Amino acid sequence: MPRDSAQIHSSIQELPAAAWNALGAAANPFTRHEFLAALERTGCVGGDTGWEPRYLALHDSRGLAAAAASFVKSHSYGEFVFDFAWARAYERIGRHYYPKLTLAAPFTPATGPRLLLRPDRAAAVLADELLAALEHYAQDCSLSGVHALFLDEPARAACLKRGWLLRRDCQFHWSNRGYADFEDYLASFTAEKRKKARRERRRVQEAGVHFETRFGGELDAATLDAVYALHRETFLRHGHEPYLTRAFFAEIARTLPQALMVKLALYGRTPVAAAVFFVGADTLFGRYWGAAGDFHSLHFETCYHQGIEFCIERGLKRFEPGTQGEHKVSRGFEPTFTWSAHFIADPRFRSAIGDYLEQEATAIEAYAHEVQGHVPYRGRRDLGS
Repeated sequence: MPRDSAQIHSSIQELPAAAWNALGAAANPFTRHEFLAALERTGCVGGDTGWEPRYLALHDSRGLAAAAASFVKSHSYGEFVFDFAWARAYERIGRHYYPKLTLAAPFTPATGPRLLLRPDRAAAVLADELLAALEHYAQDCSLSGVHALFLDEPARAACLKRGWLLRRDCQFHWSNRGYADFEDYLASFTAEKRKKARRERRRVQEAGVHFETRFGGELDAATLDAVYALHRETFLRHGHEPYLTRAFFAEIARTLPQALMVKLALYGRTPVAAAVFFVGADTLFGRYWGAAGDFHSLHFETCYHQGIEFCIERGLKRFEPGTQGEHKVSRGFEPTFTWSAHFIADPRFRSAIGDYLEQEATAIEAYAHEVQGHVPYRGRRDLGS
């Protein structure tokens, strides 16, 4: 008889917040019960969004022992690990790639725990139970597979041990090496890059723009309206509405007031730009940005320099500013591998996708090493050092 009983829940509200967060979810804002509940309450997931919540929970005699936040997906939008080519390959031979099961923080390309485990239990055993239960659920429901996105190292290792296909990608992250302040950080740059960074910051200051830091509990309705409108405009320029609603930001400001942080760029008292961040136990996550004015270097200052300065002031170890953007490298962000893992139910597709991922991994690794040669720091700094 298995030691743990597995249950699938269609709402995070069916699971107690304290027990969920105690599984290691509390350190990462995107795995917290409050974040997932806010997505549900404000209609960002569920309904006709193509994100149907499926929370897997393992229970033992002491209660909730392990859990995973997964979603039945009818599309691949909002995931940031792109598998559209895989879906087309299924379609070409008359098969269905959707629906599929995705383990992820919705709309959030940030590494974090995907297998939540109670610390008094053997981690490897619980992780394997979770993955096995997810496989069985996918097969029982005729889903094409299970996709675990932006994995932390323990989850990556567990998926590898179970034989899931691993996929590597590259983002640009910043690491705090004990800098005393921003000038101490710039001292690690080459003279040319240091001069450029100072010039960028000076241009914003000389334009009369100054910054305020507001946490969720300090954001009144009018400020939230302004921040949301700025970030929405960025999405509209790319042809679609934001994934997250205005109601979501109000809810998360209420339920996670110290996790939501906004850098407001002000011209006088008028907001001209805003960057939305989430603060974890040791990591700052950059998420959204928008601007109403055309100020030189404002994007770099609001999204990157201000975030780095915040990390130094607060002693945070890392800054993950989101996906894409080689322009981040000259500001001190370094190529960093991110991981996803994939259980493909059909053995034929599993083999074909595995071959593709081997070729892709070689190209990604070569790209990361090439970009590492352009970081602004003095002296040689190897990838991952």
